[in-house]
Amino acid sequence: MKNVKAYGAKSNDADLNMMEIERRDILANDVKIEIDYCGVCHSDIHQVRNDWGNSKYPVVPGHEIIGRVVEVGSDVKNFKQGDLVGVGCMVDSCQECKSCEDGLEQYCENGMTATYNGKDEHLGGHTFGGYSEMVVVREKFVLKVPENLDTKAVAPLLCAGITTWSPLRQWNVKKGDKVGVVGLGGLGHMGVKFAHALGAHVVMITTSPAKAEDAKSLGADEVLISKDEAEMKKHANSFDFILNTVPVGHDTNPYVALLKRDATMTLVGAIDEVDIHGGGLIMGRKRIAGSLIGGIKETQEMLDFCGEHNIVSDIEMIDMDSINTAFDRVVKSDVKYRFVIDMKSLKN
Repeated sequence: MKNVKAYGAKSNDADLNMMEIERRDILANDVKIEIDYCGVCHSDIHQVRNDWGNSKYPVVPGHEIIGRVVEVGSDVKNFKQGDLVGVGCMVDSCQECKSCEDGLEQYCENGMTATYNGKDEHLGGHTFGGYSEMVVVREKFVLKVPENLDTKAVAPLLCAGITTWSPLRQWNVKKGDKVGVVGLGGLGHMGVKFAHALGAHVVMITTSPAKAEDAKSLGADEVLISKDEAEMKKHANSFDFILNTVPVGHDTNPYVALLKRDATMTLVGAIDEVDIHGGGLIMGRKRIAGSLIGGIKETQEMLDFCGEHNIVSDIEMIDMDSINTAFDRVVKSDVKYRFVIDMKSLKN
């Protein structure tokens, strides 16, 4: 084992501060990664502040990890020292259940191992995330990052990116489809970029007219203000797919009314109760679904697509000692659109 520097919180009402954590010695199928950048996800804040009631302390967040390989185990085949790699929201799964066999490790029937606050099968206790100098991860859960991309802006792809890419692929969004993206934040801005790159006619659906210019610069063809009832009626029954990134409970019925017959709206943000009227679904054989990140194969597909189309997240860089201020700003939606930590600021 090795002690490394990290930033974490010791309780739900504590700031994140410098601490030391243990990382395991590499096993035969492990990859050791020196972390260069780590994205800041709203989930990090929920876990640090125990908003979901399942946090384990100390919490060392971070599941949008970008770095370089510094050592590999004897059985590692696909990575070597110096490779640019990423680690997302999970670092292991049972590899035996039907979901894992299908490459859908995020739905592992025995529970995938989260990058932080998951069960640590090697050292005991719980896992620690990417707000740290270094991480050791099973080869199967390490991703190759295209070298042509802006490396620091790749980090949020490992969560915000795959969270929006997976449903677009699962529901076969293609050229010419009319696709709505509800909410322009860390998730929504990636949904717009991906849907545009897939050739869809993209409509940003938002409550705020002020976001129209940004939405169009990201690739939206139209902006629909959801508070404008007349405009909503004009778009009724016309969408092939809607990606709903709203992060809190809300009324989904106005968006269901936008769907064509047999079309789907997928929720990726609201881990909460939402309002659904059965009639709106029944009368058009419409569907509301949910989606959680993506499997390793799909995440690699997403990164490769980003490399081909030069897609990264819009980010604001911060040093590690600015993380507590960044958390407060995320809660206030005061970032366009994701913070990324320069982890060299932790090492210095």
